[in-house]
Amino acid sequence: MKTIALITLLGLALPALADRLPMPSDAPASFKEECGSCHLAYPPALLAADDWRRIMNGLNDHFGSDATVSPKNGPKIKSFLESHAGRADRLGNAGHPPRITQTQRFIRKHHEVPAKFWRDPRVKSAANCEACHRGAANGNYGEHDIAIPELRD
Repeated sequence: MKTIALITLLGLALPALADRLPMPSDAPASFKEECGSCHLAYPPALLAADDWRRIMNGLNDHFGSDATVSPKNGPKIKSFLESHAGRADRLGNAGHPPRITQTQRFIRKHHEVPAKFWRDPRVKSAANCEACHRGAANGNYGEHDIAIPELRD
């Protein structure tokens, strides 16, 4: 009987754990400084290693901006992202150029969000995790910690 209760509790806890993506403790300061200067320094687990490699190799045109990092910091950041990347088989294709918002994982988690929501001026885009996920900066993307802004017509 105790075994069944334990299995049930673990089954309930696993979905919540899947939405915890803490920043690995070995994140180089340059990663948080460089990537976090324009947007959330996304947890590496949100993209596969090949996708991070493509992003790092194309920083001169990073979604319309020049996000080039120094030759000293670039290899450190790239190595960090690749070593802590998510599994491609679980994330799915991120597109060209790679976008977290194009992965099957992201789409599966956000399928119920109406398209007009992403255009709300307070949200701006699907890539703005912090607009709804209050704990995104700390790696918490759980459903219980979401604060969805009320949509305006």
